Amino acid sequence: MSATSRPAPRTGTSEREPLSRRQRKALVAGAIGNAVEWVDWAVYGTFSAVFAGQFFPSEDPAAALLATLAVFAVGFVMRPVGGAVLGAYADRHGRKAGLTLTISLMAGSAAVIAVVPSYAVIGLAAPIVLLLARLVQGFSAGGEFGTSSAFLVESAARGGRAFAGSWQQVSVGAGVLVASLMGVLLTNTLSEESLASWGWRIAFGVGALLGLVGLWLRISVEETDAFTASRAAEEAAADGSPRRGALLGMLRDHPRAALRVVGITVAGTLTYYIWVSYMPGFAHSASGIPLSDAFLANTIAVAVFLVLLPFGGRLSDRVGRKPTMLAFAVGFLVVAWPAFRLLQSSDGFWTLLAVELVGVVLLVGYSANCAAVMAEQFPARVRTTGIGLPYALAVAVFGGTAPYITTWLTTSGRGDLIWVYVAAAALVGVVVYATMPETKDEEMA
Repeated sequence: MSATSRPAPRTGTSEREPLSRRQRKALVAGAIGNAVEWVDWAVYGTFSAVFAGQFFPSEDPAAALLATLAVFAVGFVMRPVGGAVLGAYADRHGRKAGLTLTISLMAGSAAVIAVVPSYAVIGLAAPIVLLLARLVQGFSAGGEFGTSSAFLVESAARGGRAFAGSWQQVSVGAGVLVASLMGVLLTNTLSEESLASWGWRIAFGVGALLGLVGLWLRISVEETDAFTASRAAEEAAADGSPRRGALLGMLRDHPRAALRVVGITVAGTLTYYIWVSYMPGFAHSASGIPLSDAFLANTIAVAVFLVLLPFGGRLSDRVGRKPTMLAFAVGFLVVAWPAFRLLQSSDGFWTLLAVELVGVVLLVGYSANCAAVMAEQFPARVRTTGIGLPYALAVAVFGGTAPYITTWLTTSGRGDLIWVYVAAAALVGVVVYATMPETKDEEMA
């Protein structure tokens, strides 16, 4: 079933209404809780170059870093599993229940990484524990995106779905920003030896403690009206036959919408992870810029990104999903080559900052839209699963491998080909966004 043939409507976007007090509370609680969740996820990528030698033999630093990034990528393998399992859980038991479970899993895993002994102390057990903790984090992250996106978009005021959904990405960016700020703080206050030995553990410990705050916020919110109404309608229509699960319902009734979510995600996730999550480490490896300067440039760029996202959502609610997403994809198709040429030819702070700022401005076209446009593809009874599973599959394939591939290309002397990798993903985005239906004014079931 396509986005243009869904069941009877619940609310549309053609006429904007102000947020009610309940909607405002839901957006605030949802965004803050999601930010905490993504602090724990982003800390790993932020400090991977620092703690690599703690979990793998450190005789070859490049090999240790690649092994650590391989664990980063393996964590993405669990995201589709989490998208399917936790998405189905949230579609059956509610968005609130799903959000509570995901943050508990993520924060618990961060706590484990913070305290696990190093390779020098417990040998092979250290990377095994790291791998298992990262797999649990991947499982949690797989369920988080679909559940938080459905929760925020279903909590939107009329005419403001992209604005509400943009806070999903604001909170993701806020989590990355906090992780980056911890990188700036720790690299400027600790010696390199102290940071590599034990300082990185502080970041994981802070992330675990923040998880308790996020858990409290998620317990305090109310369930969305869309889920409540959908569940009541299903119970009223029940005829005694077994209830079809959300996963089966999504795959059987909405295969085209699921494939569209994959296509929507390809360009966005690859460019997002390169520009927002891994750019400091990449620039440090490629050009030799001091890591503290790279973290500072990243922090400034992420802060600008966060400020622009809600405005991007408002723009999308006014002019549409397609034009704003096309601007993102076409922009990266144009700037990919000059951006990477600049990074590889200059080790200056201002060059890196300029490249990051151009990237995050373009990324607003994707990130301000993604939660809303994906939620608009599905009815409430399968919405979380419909967003979570195909999105997680695309992220696992394209986002999870991006840091590893870019590092491998750099260390093997092929760094001049990275722009082709980015441009190819942007080209996929151009094709998908140009051919997908416009959903700005469609009603959501």
